[in-house]
Amino acid sequence: MEIRGTAAIVTGGASGLGGATVRALAERGARVFALDLAAGVEKAPAIDGVTYLEADVTSAEQVQLAVDTAAAASAEHPLRIVVNCAGIGPSSRTVGKRGPHDLDLFRKVVEINLIGTFNVLRLAAEAIGRTEPLTDGARGVVINTASVAAFEGQIGQIAYSASKGGVVGLTLPAARDLSSTGIRVMTIAPGIVDTPMMATVADEYREGLAAAVPFPKRLALPEEYAQLAVSVVEHDYLNGEVIRMDGGIRMSPR
Repeated sequence: MEIRGTAAIVTGGASGLGGATVRALAERGARVFALDLAAGVEKAPAIDGVTYLEADVTSAEQVQLAVDTAAAASAEHPLRIVVNCAGIGPSSRTVGKRGPHDLDLFRKVVEINLIGTFNVLRLAAEAIGRTEPLTDGARGVVINTASVAAFEGQIGQIAYSASKGGVVGLTLPAARDLSSTGIRVMTIAPGIVDTPMMATVADEYREGLAAAVPFPKRLALPEEYAQLAVSVVEHDYLNGEVIRMDGGIRMSPR
């Protein structure tokens, strides 16, 4: 699918994986609507072709408003692309020194990472389904973000792994559900990416993480995630699949 001349929604679009994807899509001629919380939008850089919208992915009302804005923005830029990057990753053991895992924290992680992803997918898919079909009846693509933690969750990642495992699990049935509409659904499962969150950890810890990657022995770059997302958009035969972007790493228990 050609990116130029389309509209795209990217959640978590103010920074990190989402920020890199926003830039990549805008550079290729898409009109991009970057969704993020207010704090992220306030700090986001101005980019030609990018409109920042405040939206909590767990809110049906806020996401619907953002989708309606993107879908109605321009007849020359139909909404065809969605990339779900919004997410959080706090850690806590099932039972730790302070007692059992906080249930509200577990619920919050699942609410944002899994339910938020599905919320955006379902509402955006309805809007994409109203566009004129392209070659082979194609109308668009939704790309979700999981993690290698969906497959090899480490100690303390039970909430995060459960939420990302859910994203992996919904990929194929969503693709099957939306096949009659001409909407593809894909998921990218990144390994260890050098995002702003990683910038807060000690250099020694970062070096240890990089050394664990078979090749190349470094952290992934947000721009590499964006590059893969662009490739998925442009490759019309990719559907219903999860692609690991991890340098070949298989995470150890800790």
